[in-house]
Amino acid sequence: MESTNKQVALMLPKLLANLGKRCHDRPDLILASWSEIIGEKLAPMAQAVSFNEGVLTVRVKNSSLYSLLMQHEKTRLLKKLREKFPSAAIRNIIFRMG
Repeated sequence: MESTNKQVALMLPKLLANLGKRCHDRPDLILASWSEIIGEKLAPMAQAVSFNEGVLTVRVKNSSLYSLLMQHEKTRLLKKLREKFPSAAIRNIIFRMG
């Protein structure tokens, strides 16, 4: 009899692929994963508020963080989102102050 860990390890890739497919119809999954994507330190200051037509909108608390995300982190964050949700057709991230 196989161990439970081995069974889970075999099932995990299929489950992740199914999750990615469902994101196209479930933008809430993308919003819910934002804090993991951006990291726990920045998550309280940058909240994903909507995902519509391939564009994720994120509300940012201050101008310093806004500049950091726009100039240095946007490309990396887009890459991580696209890797996690390959079927979601993520085109852009828009940061808004608020």
